[in-house]
Amino acid sequence: MLAAMALCLTTFAFGARAADISVAAGPLAPAVARAAPGDRLILLPGNHRGPVVLDRSIILEGRPGAVVSGSGQGSVIKVTASGVTVRGLTIRGSGRRTRDFDAAIYVAEGVDRFTAQNNWLDGNLFGVALRHAQRVRIEGNRIDNRSDAYEADLGDGVFLTGVHGGAVVGNHIHGGRDGIFSEVSDHLLIGGNRIQGVRFAIHYMYTNQTRILGNLSAHNRLGFALMYSNGIDVERNLSVDDVRYGLMLHSTNHSVVAGNWLRGAHEIGLFVYTAAKNVIRGNRIEDCPLGLHFSGSSLDNEVYGNAFVNNRTQVKYTGTAYDEWSKNGRGNYWSDNTAFDLKGDGVAATAYRPNSVMDRVLWRTPLARLLMDSPVMEALRFAQSQFPALMPGGVIDSHPLMAPPALPPDLPTLNEAGS
Repeated sequence: MLAAMALCLTTFAFGARAADISVAAGPLAPAVARAAPGDRLILLPGNHRGPVVLDRSIILEGRPGAVVSGSGQGSVIKVTASGVTVRGLTIRGSGRRTRDFDAAIYVAEGVDRFTAQNNWLDGNLFGVALRHAQRVRIEGNRIDNRSDAYEADLGDGVFLTGVHGGAVVGNHIHGGRDGIFSEVSDHLLIGGNRIQGVRFAIHYMYTNQTRILGNLSAHNRLGFALMYSNGIDVERNLSVDDVRYGLMLHSTNHSVVAGNWLRGAHEIGLFVYTAAKNVIRGNRIEDCPLGLHFSGSSLDNEVYGNAFVNNRTQVKYTGTAYDEWSKNGRGNYWSDNTAFDLKGDGVAATAYRPNSVMDRVLWRTPLARLLMDSPVMEALRFAQSQFPALMPGGVIDSHPLMAPPALPPDLPTLNEAGS
């Protein structure tokens, strides 16, 4: 009873102290020092000079035209208390030291319930850097990081390490190193972000039990680089015109990759390397030199219901075992499959093998392309057609689809990618 009364009194006292305080342009630190926990500092239009440390649970909110500017050293805003919100501000002028994570907003270890919302983080090294924080929300921000240095000296739009629980949603990120980088983190939602002009749009290392939903990667070196992670739902994302890969699963297990559109990667649409026990279904991989590169050391994966459309090479499978890519009588759609649907059930009458013996010869010996029209190659084609058992393992789709499955209606649009 006494404990409940004490809690009520504490809550009442906290509410009584909270106030809205207008802050004119000028040095920001004195206004923060005068604020009580729970106060909302409303920054009026103009230049509010930082850097500043938010060491109490306050709301820092900007009116249109409010700018918080750093000194070019360290982070512009450093958050050391739980329950802080920063929203509606333009933030500029961080330092350039990557080892110190100089950022527009730096969230220190042990912080809980931090929110950054509807800010413009303009020309900083890192946008938002969070270290060992919990239950965070980074939402609706525009992040334009600096890109005027070597890659090793650039920062990420959103950097998360040791973050447990939170959401990074609805942000527009351009420039810097990676759009969103996460390591040793879990229980995150990465959703609805638009990322262009970076190295990796979303980069995971040792990040588990998370969702990557409805993001757009356009014109990046690599779209979604998911490495050494487990239990990820990767759904309804769009990769357009990424330079190397649209999506990569590297040593990533027990995950679902579903309903994504990987379009026009300059090298590989989907790269699967030493990844086990994943479900890859309902994706469309289109207009790539190589649709799916699948390493033989990737075991016990389910691959079905996907559409491989107009890729120069649909699949490169480097293993020697046979791998069935269908489930419950339905496989994948292959735009180069010339089989017929004799039963009228939407499934081809004959199995489809995306790779031939000649493919394997060419992978091992690219100069063999010079002999493509030779009598030896013709003999090899004939032997394979007459004796399929000569195939040294590889993908078999026993129930190839006659039409590509529909993509989810709520995918990001190509117009958002500038295509």
